[in-house]
Amino acid sequence: MNDETETGLGPNDVTESLRRAIGDRYLTYALSTIMHRALPDARDGLKPVHRRILYAMSRLRLSPTGGFLKSAKISGDTMGDFHPHGDAAIYDAMARLAQDFNVRYPLVDGQGNFGNIDGDNPAASRYTEARMTAAAEALLEGLSEDSVDFRDNYDGRLTEPAVLPATFPNLLANGSSGIAVGMATNIPPHNLHELIDACLHLIKTPDARDDTLLNYIPGPDFPTGGVIVEPPANIAEAYRTGRGSFRLRAKWEVEDLGRGQWQIVVTEIPYQVQKSKLIEKLAEVIQLKKVPLLADVRDESAEDIRVVLEPRAKTVDPEVMMGMLFRNSDLETRFSLNMNVLIDGLTPKVCSLKEVLRAFLDHRRDVLIRRSKYRLEKIDHRLEVLEGFIIAFLNLDRVIDIIRYDDDPKKALMVEDWGRDHIRATSEVDYRSPIVPGADPEISLTEVQAEAILNMRLRSLRRLEELELIAERDALMEERAGIEDLLESDDLQWSRIAEQLRETRKVFGRDSAGGARRTQFAEATEVVDVPLEAMIEREPITVVCSQMGWVRAMTGHIDLTRELKFKDGDGPRFIFHAETTDKLLVFGANGRFYTVGAANLPGGRGMGEPLRLMIDLPNDVEIIDFLIHKPGEKLLVASAEGNGFIVPEEEVLAQTRTGKQVLNVKDTVAKVCRRVAGDHVAVVSENAKLLVFEVGELPEMGRGKGVRIQKYKKAAGRQGMLELDGGLSDITTFAWEDGLSWQMGGGKTRTEPDMTEWKGARAGVGKRPPHGFPKNNRFI
Repeated sequence: MNDETETGLGPNDVTESLRRAIGDRYLTYALSTIMHRALPDARDGLKPVHRRILYAMSRLRLSPTGGFLKSAKISGDTMGDFHPHGDAAIYDAMARLAQDFNVRYPLVDGQGNFGNIDGDNPAASRYTEARMTAAAEALLEGLSEDSVDFRDNYDGRLTEPAVLPATFPNLLANGSSGIAVGMATNIPPHNLHELIDACLHLIKTPDARDDTLLNYIPGPDFPTGGVIVEPPANIAEAYRTGRGSFRLRAKWEVEDLGRGQWQIVVTEIPYQVQKSKLIEKLAEVIQLKKVPLLADVRDESAEDIRVVLEPRAKTVDPEVMMGMLFRNSDLETRFSLNMNVLIDGLTPKVCSLKEVLRAFLDHRRDVLIRRSKYRLEKIDHRLEVLEGFIIAFLNLDRVIDIIRYDDDPKKALMVEDWGRDHIRATSEVDYRSPIVPGADPEISLTEVQAEAILNMRLRSLRRLEELELIAERDALMEERAGIEDLLESDDLQWSRIAEQLRETRKVFGRDSAGGARRTQFAEATEVVDVPLEAMIEREPITVVCSQMGWVRAMTGHIDLTRELKFKDGDGPRFIFHAETTDKLLVFGANGRFYTVGAANLPGGRGMGEPLRLMIDLPNDVEIIDFLIHKPGEKLLVASAEGNGFIVPEEEVLAQTRTGKQVLNVKDTVAKVCRRVAGDHVAVVSENAKLLVFEVGELPEMGRGKGVRIQKYKKAAGRQGMLELDGGLSDITTFAWEDGLSWQMGGGKTRTEPDMTEWKGARAGVGKRPPHGFPKNNRFI
């Protein structure tokens, strides 16, 4: 058996380590994602898919003044010729270029449903039509004049531009976002007029500082408007490093309704916030009463944004209400800046504002030089043809003879000597030949000239055409001299670029339709934490919670012994007097505390609502206690196995629906929660053992299992497992000099003045309670 059979490898097989193979292939994938999918080019600000869409549209001659074409045809041509990916992805990319709420200067003019700011998707590509906008045409200007490099498409049948000429800095004008492998980019849109002003300053002062450019570009200009409240120092730092963020708020105003009534109207929402989702979030804020000052929200938008916010009372401060809404909804967002782009289409780099503008200007210079050289070649070719035409006109009879009688007129025209002897002496034309004067100079026609003469129309053999040819030649010679001067002078090149930028500014600047700045700047007014009681009218209520966990707030302080209605099979569990400004604490058997605002409780006309709908309390977790939060007080919490501690009430307040874990109960449940009101603790077990000790023996903690409060025996269970013989039944605190009190039947209370017999150390077993102690082993 040979080695090949043993190893399973053929003579042409190559082996390599798995680490190297995976590393090489993943690197290839990463580079492909970075360069050909996720990151934009700093020169034209486009990703390959967008560049290919625009190029395919230009090949279809979809000019801004022409007709529309089905989007399916555009995405199909793009997919078949240049972008071998899914047509849905191509259509989505094209649709985004047509959305004026996503793109500051749309590159696609869409006809039909291309989505809206509510977040609705565009219609299918077979239902919509599109063409290029003037901005897209400006990006393609000069593409046919060898201004950029072309490369083969994916199958080698066609060529596509590696980058577009781009007469304006599209990267910053429309922004870009993308996630590559190991890196990402997120660039906000800017105002084109301001960008060109900054470019002109950079041309005039190449070593300008980053801070100086902020005099021209104060910040982003989002298509949906809004108000930027980021401090100028943070904006400057973000543009200097290429990383940062911008706080963006909705634009709003107070609308007077008369008689002291008013409402707030939001006219502009933050960038990339879907209006429908924003309305849903505001409705949720109202339902959960996170902003008690807000009573209602309505969407009255048509062509423009109009979201109406109604206050709960006319005495509400609009600034305070909006400040709370900014904190609790998407009326304020933060847009992250990560200016990670491809420099020269190859190298990913996080650039500053100045570096991005410099990359665009350098690209414009390359485009200018290439277009100038291309024009120079065209002028040289045309001058060559014009020289031939002029020679033909000056020797018209001889040219006609050759064409009429010679078997090979093209060769004869090239062989013929068109020196001064053949030029008609009576010509009135001032023929300024570039040939150096001499005795009978030899002048011959090139192949290009001969071909052009043979293709000349007979109608061109008129006197006026001869004069026009000479005038055209002279104009081309003058233009050629100007181009040569341009190519030799850096100052002339930058002057021409500045002139082109000014022309672009006239078309898309602030005086054009949609060219004015939309996003404004303001100083952020920080939200002052206003106490809840200052925002809610203070009124007395009676909180009622049933055994099944249905809660309601009845108006006023009613008689606590009054008979109330409950659902069938349900009854009273907690009932106490409170006020609408109170915070209520719910302690569950899982050891978590939940916080509920008294003002958020449902009214007392019906049976109320399940408390579990207001907080994330699992259905299998019992409610241990329901009480009013009193700042500065302390609570004693304990588990069924007799462990516990004292916790300040400020430590148990929860900020979310999920509550706050305070008492750790791994293999047991929380049993009791009592407010500390004395210097001694009294604990009674289920097997009727009472123990009294000083409060100081219990530690004060914010969270934990606690310490042993009372000792219980363990006995064998039914399945041989050890179980607690007893367990904690109830616990309370009392003042030693007042004695221990407990409730008897019929609403009576009994007090034992001297508890010396039952006093001991913490974690003791205890003794039988005094005579007359309740058989249920409860103090209350």
